[in-house]
Amino acid sequence: MKVKPLGNKVLVKPKEAETKTEAGIYIPDSAKEKTQKGEILAVGPGKIDDKGKRQEMPVKVGDKVMYESYGGTEIKIEGKKHLIMDVKDILAKIE
Repeated sequence: MKVKPLGNKVLVKPKEAETKTEAGIYIPDSAKEKTQKGEILAVGPGKIDDKGKRQEMPVKVGDKVMYESYGGTEIKIEGKKHLIMDVKDILAKIE
């Protein structure tokens, strides 16, 4: 399935949560923290401002980002978790 976000939305593949601590202890699924990092897989065209001009999106496909902990809508694509979120829910790019 191919997903193309509309407007000011982006498609993000969340980074997998850590399964083991630095000390080597395995973390059960119930205790894993929700990740707030991911990679941009698709970007919408941007929203149209009051003057009718399309605003440029601040992120592009392939960017690594940090986002709001409860931002976006979770969807499954080919059995894997992805998020569709508004670009305003993105907090920072990771370089």
